[in-house]
Amino acid sequence: MANKANSLAHTKWMCKYHIVFTPKFRRKVIYNQVRKDLIEIFQRLCKYKKIEIIEGHMMPDHVHLLVSIPPKISVSSFVGYLKGKSALMIFEKHANLRYKYGNRKFWAEGYYVSTVGLNEKTIAKYIREQEQHDQAVDKLSVREYEDPFSDGRFRKK
Repeated sequence: MANKANSLAHTKWMCKYHIVFTPKFRRKVIYNQVRKDLIEIFQRLCKYKKIEIIEGHMMPDHVHLLVSIPPKISVSSFVGYLKGKSALMIFEKHANLRYKYGNRKFWAEGYYVSTVGLNEKTIAKYIREQEQHDQAVDKLSVREYEDPFSDGRFRKK
């Protein structure tokens, strides 16, 4: 999407936000069918409020969204709406999650938000490539176990 202003009755606006939030206890539950269902749920909920998802990505333990929110809706009310409604809808589709999370407690409290300004392309690229970056870091951080006494000085004869 180009950096064009949207319009309301007497307002020109361009309000874009990078939002990140996690499942309760940062559990790694966003995969397979849950991931597909959450994507569909988020798209539907955003469409109801006329909020555009510019970029989004579901990681196993967190969600990244780059969204355009009209100024008549506060970021906190949007995130509350999205997390609250999506939790109810995901519990409806996946009843087994209700036992893990209790009723209505799928998402952790709080979220991260930053305004995008003119960095939209950079942030969209970051969100798109987040998963590959995390996988690369995981591969780099996995080390074979080394025995600290393997230099030969402490071998039994």
